[in-house]
Amino acid sequence: MKKKLIIYVALAFAMLLSSCATQKKLNADTQQFRYEIECAGNGAQGTYLVKVWTYSKSPKISATQCGKNAVHGVIFKGFAGEQGCVAQRALVANPGAEIEHKDYFKLFFDDSQREYMKYVTLTSAPREIVKVGREYKVGVVVTVQKDALRKTLESVGVVRGLSHGF
Repeated sequence: MKKKLIIYVALAFAMLLSSCATQKKLNADTQQFRYEIECAGNGAQGTYLVKVWTYSKSPKISATQCGKNAVHGVIFKGFAGEQGCVAQRALVANPGAEIEHKDYFKLFFDDSQREYMKYVTLTSAPREIVKVGREYKVGVVVTVQKDALRKTLESVGVVRGLSHGF
């Protein structure tokens, strides 16, 4: 009886390690911030409702990776206005800000700390998966807390305050 229990525990542990290694591999696959971001409708006051399309070799991308790409897109890319939405510029106007503040953003987007997840709410909308050549394009709808995100970026000196210059 003890042997069976030990075997079951060992198998469960091996499966857990395997899934963690697979997730790390999938996140490493999407680490270069290869994504597209678009408006998915009008969000509540202080938020953006966006659809982020993440490119990967596997269709099994974690929701947190898609949230990371959505936050990155709001900070550095912005998105076009479509589907009744108004175009939104990136929160960071300086194109060199990501390199200039690389230490901050390295910690901010670190998968072990997940600081970026404070600003993302995943919606219950189903994922869309499209095969493109040898990889997949996975679409997920998320809500990004843009006001809270801007406030944080202002407090660390990445973004100038809205009242700056008046």
